[in-house]
Amino acid sequence: MCRFVEQKMGSKSVDEVIDDAAAAAAAGVHYSELRLEELNIQGSMLGEEQPTTSGLENGLKEPFVIGVAGGASSGKSTVCEMIIDQLRDQRVVVVTQESFYYGLSDEELVHVHDYNFDHPDAFDTELLLSCMEKLKQSNAVDIPNYNFKTYKSIPSARKVNPSDVIILEGILVFHDSRVRDLMNMKIFVDTDADVRLARRIFRDTIQKGRDIKSVLDQYSKFVKPAFEDFILPTKKYADVIIPRGGDNNVAIDLIVQHIRTKLGQNDLCKVHPNLYVIQTTYQIRGMHTIIRDAATATDDFIFYADRLIRLVVEHGLGHLPFKEKQVITPTKTVYPGVEFSKRLCGISVIRSGESMENALRACCKGIKIGKILIHREGDNGQQLIYHNLPKDIANRHVLLLDPILGTGNSAVQAISLLLKKGVQEANIIFLNLISAPQGVHVVSRRFPRVKIVTSEIEFGLNDDFRVVPGMGEFGDRYFGTDDYQSSTPFFSDDKNRVSLL
Repeated sequence: MCRFVEQKMGSKSVDEVIDDAAAAAAAGVHYSELRLEELNIQGSMLGEEQPTTSGLENGLKEPFVIGVAGGASSGKSTVCEMIIDQLRDQRVVVVTQESFYYGLSDEELVHVHDYNFDHPDAFDTELLLSCMEKLKQSNAVDIPNYNFKTYKSIPSARKVNPSDVIILEGILVFHDSRVRDLMNMKIFVDTDADVRLARRIFRDTIQKGRDIKSVLDQYSKFVKPAFEDFILPTKKYADVIIPRGGDNNVAIDLIVQHIRTKLGQNDLCKVHPNLYVIQTTYQIRGMHTIIRDAATATDDFIFYADRLIRLVVEHGLGHLPFKEKQVITPTKTVYPGVEFSKRLCGISVIRSGESMENALRACCKGIKIGKILIHREGDNGQQLIYHNLPKDIANRHVLLLDPILGTGNSAVQAISLLLKKGVQEANIIFLNLISAPQGVHVVSRRFPRVKIVTSEIEFGLNDDFRVVPGMGEFGDRYFGTDDYQSSTPFFSDDKNRVSLL
């Protein structure tokens, strides 16, 4: 896992990419984390090949949990309200860390002004963790309520039902690693200290009836030191850092768009268990922003498309069967590792699919790559013209390469040909950058054992059967010309000519 702040992407940073595409200069959003899918290797019997598919990789099976942290009066509640307002078509619940304050004893009540409510030990983290785990498992829970006038906790005061989205908000929700691990997205609301103090003075004097001296004394004695010692250090765990809190409308819009994408992918993955969408990060969305921009120059399009393709290829390779293998390291130590199947080939669907060949070669040294050309005559009447495939393809696992899955008709033609040549359906992994739901449905219903690996799910198809929002004619943009010249030679048969159907 690689963490970064303003990670450079070639000549542009991620912030600059989002600035150009979504006016996030006004938002000031920081993207603080890059996550790559980690290979989840399950147990296997020595020497026996096992599939590497993990149920968790196949889309989220649980509610989408968002953690919102930040200093007191930073605008966390406002950010949560704005997210809820924009997600009004989804079931959303908010759990506040304040509900889990310990009730004060009689002795503590006597010296209540000397009690530090901003310290991690002020919260019943074990109860919070238990409630969040139950909600994540789609079980209803009873949440306590904390009375700030009596400083007592009222157990089981509020029943919270499982929802599509769960927002956990509080100053120290990132402090405990067990709670952090339950979150799908972590947001830190970063507001200037003077602004937070001014808000706190207004809130405590107007809403709680406290005098300004006691507010300032508590701030200097507890709030400010606790922020520096406990709250600010958790900022490093955030996936997204929002300056100015609820005043940052553009940042909220970007976050909600990301959440909607994940929820949509979740629904589709539940319907089709053979669909695998690589984990979305703001680094990946930044690269998508560049290649989807119609104004992006060819060189930049190629550069960022290649990076995305490499991620898709690496993820696809993770679904190959493996067997255990022990090796001796230079320190004379035994390392219990794994060895993937070497009976592998790539098949690109001309011509866009050829753009994925370099990434495959970079990952698999010396891999054989065949080609299939499908002539498009109407979106419901695809005709296969010719192909050139490895002669022993029936004994290989096949990575089928086509960057865009639209109607699914071309994919059906290509997969049908592979099956006709003896390839086992379960041995085909279909790799693409973007997929329309319609195409996923067509391929999955026809070939339920073919794995589909993609980086993003699109909104759908327009009246012209084009993927939207899409990225245009991928082959034209990648190769920089409308007049096609094959970038790599075909495999040849014994007579050095292309095989025709």
